Amino acid sequence: MIEERRVTDWWSTAVSEIRPGRITLRGYPVEQLIGRVTFAEQIWLMLRGELPSPGQGRLLEAALVAAVDHGPQAPSIAAARMAATCGVGLNNAVATGTGLLGDVHGGAGQQCMEVLERVAGGEEARAVVADFRARRAYVPGFGHRFHPRDPRRDPLLALVHEAVERGEVPGRALAAGLALEAALSDGRSRPVPMNIDGATAIIYAELGFPPELGRGLFVLSRSVGILAHAWEETEGGARIKGPLPRPLLAGYHGPPERDLPPKR
Repeated sequence: MIEERRVTDWWSTAVSEIRPGRITLRGYPVEQLIGRVTFAEQIWLMLRGELPSPGQGRLLEAALVAAVDHGPQAPSIAAARMAATCGVGLNNAVATGTGLLGDVHGGAGQQCMEVLERVAGGEEARAVVADFRARRAYVPGFGHRFHPRDPRRDPLLALVHEAVERGEVPGRALAAGLALEAALSDGRSRPVPMNIDGATAIIYAELGFPPELGRGLFVLSRSVGILAHAWEETEGGARIKGPLPRPLLAGYHGPPERDLPPKR
């Protein structure tokens, strides 16, 4: 017989303890958390093991709110809407959308946090920007395909400035992000302002989250928008909506129509 502790410790966890009639999350009875902590504070507790300070909780909530949605033209949301018209159910529609959040679509925040670490660690922002330009690569977290200036940048950074002034966060990531923004805009007629990925990367870095969790928090935030769009499509009752409206067909650039040669 296998020793009982060897079996029960197979999935041993510090996150939660479940017993008949009892649920504790990071040691707190769930009935004490319900109605007393915000969802953002609960997220912090589950990931970090302790409750955040009020200032930390406000910053985390602001970042989560800011990134919930960016319209049906976003591939993750478009895919979720298409999936919802195929009868897969909301859980699979949301999974379809979040499954598209990878390095190119959804990973810029994590990548920006890594760049912020380089600058905060002592690398010159101009040198970092020059390195990206030499590789003909985008600096993650800056510039936007749609917005000349991302409307989410200023309110998020204003909150970080206030948190720095109150001593709630150190300000190193904020300084690094602003230095990168200045270096990117130097010598250009049009500036390259920070986008939502850069602004939330600063917040998550200031709050002490590692870059990979920064991506996880973005996925958690964006899943709210994905769920809303999938539900809207479900309520609409449409069936099997593809990427183009039905009267339109995808372009074709292959060989012209031809006949199969007769068998020899």
